[in-house]
Amino acid sequence: MTAVHTPGAPRIEDGELVSTNPATGAEAGRFPVASAEDIGRAVERGREAGLWWAGLGFAGRKERLLRWRALLAQQITELAELSNREGGKPVAEAIVEATSGIEHVDWAARNARRVLGPRGVRSRLVLAEFSAHLEYQPYGVVGVIGPWNYPVLTPLGSIAYALAAGNAVIFKPSEYTPAVGQWLADSFARAVPEHPVFQVVHGLGDVGAALCRSGVGKLAFTGSTATAKKVMAACAETLTPVLLEAGGKDAMIVDADADLDAAADAAVWGGMTNAGQTCIGIERVYAVAPVYDTLLAKVVERAGRLTVGAGDGADIGPITMPSQIDVIRRHIDDAIARGGRAVLGGPEAVQPPYVRPTILVDVPEDAAAVREETFGPTLTIRRVQDADEAVSLANAVPYGLGSSVFGRRRAIAIARRLRTGMSAINSTLTFVGMSTLPFGGVGDSGFGRIHGDDGLREFGRAKAITKRRGPSLLPAMTFDRTPEQVARIVKLVKLLYGRRTP
Repeated sequence: MTAVHTPGAPRIEDGELVSTNPATGAEAGRFPVASAEDIGRAVERGREAGLWWAGLGFAGRKERLLRWRALLAQQITELAELSNREGGKPVAEAIVEATSGIEHVDWAARNARRVLGPRGVRSRLVLAEFSAHLEYQPYGVVGVIGPWNYPVLTPLGSIAYALAAGNAVIFKPSEYTPAVGQWLADSFARAVPEHPVFQVVHGLGDVGAALCRSGVGKLAFTGSTATAKKVMAACAETLTPVLLEAGGKDAMIVDADADLDAAADAAVWGGMTNAGQTCIGIERVYAVAPVYDTLLAKVVERAGRLTVGAGDGADIGPITMPSQIDVIRRHIDDAIARGGRAVLGGPEAVQPPYVRPTILVDVPEDAAAVREETFGPTLTIRRVQDADEAVSLANAVPYGLGSSVFGRRRAIAIARRLRTGMSAINSTLTFVGMSTLPFGGVGDSGFGRIHGDDGLREFGRAKAITKRRGPSLLPAMTFDRTPEQVARIVKLVKLLYGRRTP
């Protein structure tokens, strides 16, 4: 019998990972599956290449990373078209994604020395005879496990920063988007042909597990919360440090003084872009009572205009991971079974491999569509009495990745109360493209940060150095200290720290 293959679902044939388009089933590429031994050899090559790469210094790495950035920019359309062929993402969406990724490569290259370079640190009076110095040293080889929903932007948020910090990188792209991952590594090799600083390994989950156990200096993972826990457990076996960016269930709060046209536009964009397959996508909207009806009408009208399909003009493409359709269907069905209503879409919106925009109201807060990550083009919209109720409900889920607030007078105060790693005020998702800001979550959304100064520091070990610059007036760290010197230390401590007022 001839095997039946689900379009978009990865499969292994003759030792190769086969990638296909989720809408058409057309093959996007074949890549050799890595064994644990292959990964071990890649780590050894990475260690040797990493020594060369670190030895280039910040200036040498900056020059090469900017060369890579230029190549990415010149071939951005080719990359976007590959994302479309492999994952079904509309080309326009893929270009927006790649643009943000290129920006992060540029920022990391230009700022690594400032953030990670050696510097003097002010010493304190009790150790005035010593100078203090700080620098950040590379881990050597960093493993990166990337997602399929943003196969360019998300992994570059770790890869570019790890490279700028002086590390070699071994990248395991999602089995749903291996062609894009391979393209990124091949483009880097064209820009930096001297040594295998950036390598790729392909395969299913067992390959990711092998990478966790391979002896890399650090592992950066983006994916589901359930898989993040498995990654952390595997890395714990060797005390390999991890950076985890897991799922999200982001909320938007719309206050009484919000611009409702802007809020509706952002809710639709934040909830439906990339077919809703966005970890920082808006999945829940809480609107205060005075503006709820107007906002809902505007969201339904805008979402109802979106086109769905595989063509160039489609706003929403297919669901990349076929099994996610079952999750989306379950969330919609459960919401309606619990008394919710679909004011747009509904169960009939699920038409594999597509899901049409769906707006749900009157959904109980304990429903799956409110508590669990849906990862589809759906929104739940709820009427709340005030911003306090909205904040309480927004914070009630275990996730804590991003958030959005629309309003004027109280928007910043509301954003500060949200238990999330990032907030956007009068916009949505904008923090992911802001290369100067850290990106990451709390709770079930993981820990650690990519992007910005904090993102660079994630990929370097802090190295503290002290240097004697004179004799000790009050010798403390020696067995040769005298009782008189100890008495003077006590007197100094009381003088410096014994006062109760600042």
